[in-house]
Amino acid sequence: MRAMILAAGRGERMRPLTDVTPKPLLPVNGKPLLVYHLEKLAQQDVTDVVINHAWLGQQIEATLGDGSQFGLRIKYSSEPTGGLETAGGIIRALPLLGEEPFWVINGDIFTNLDFAELPRELAPGKLAHLLMTENPGHNQAGDFSLNNGQLIPAQSGQKTYTYTGMGLFSPTLFSMYKPGQEQFVRLRPILDNAIAQGQVAASLFTAAWTDVGTPQRLQQLQEHP
Repeated sequence: MRAMILAAGRGERMRPLTDVTPKPLLPVNGKPLLVYHLEKLAQQDVTDVVINHAWLGQQIEATLGDGSQFGLRIKYSSEPTGGLETAGGIIRALPLLGEEPFWVINGDIFTNLDFAELPRELAPGKLAHLLMTENPGHNQAGDFSLNNGQLIPAQSGQKTYTYTGMGLFSPTLFSMYKPGQEQFVRLRPILDNAIAQGQVAASLFTAAWTDVGTPQRLQQLQEHP
């Protein structure tokens, strides 16, 4: 099993903290966000992890090294200043991720979810399986709706949920792009297209989850992890 952690964002809303530290290395109770992910991945028999980076990426490499301290093999996918957006980062790293479905985890989230609950296989005809959660205060409108385990567009009058930044992805989801190419590509349009074709599964979890997008949310985690 392989995994990719997305760590290339600039973290504008986290400034001035991110002026000197990349957001995924910001600590919660003395431990960088990325380290929580890596420790959990190692517990799930993941062997290879790809981490993309752009802003202050050398700090990430210096802190995590080759992954041996976690029992993992870490490879890095460097991106130009500003990054390539979520899908662009994945496409750039595809040559390092193999031909089987892989986990994608945002580097700037914090959760007590047991990674044993992450999906390991895609159902027939599915190109992705996303993990969803109840809408937090900063995203009350939600992102998508659910229908019998399938992700569907958010619709008026229907309950919505928030994408957690965790999921299982098939490389085929990005087949319209050349693996390894450097191109700015957003994930949402790709997901919307796959959702319209009924190719995205989803499941809901109730574990604690935080999108660590502001200093205030980081402070709240320090006080109540």
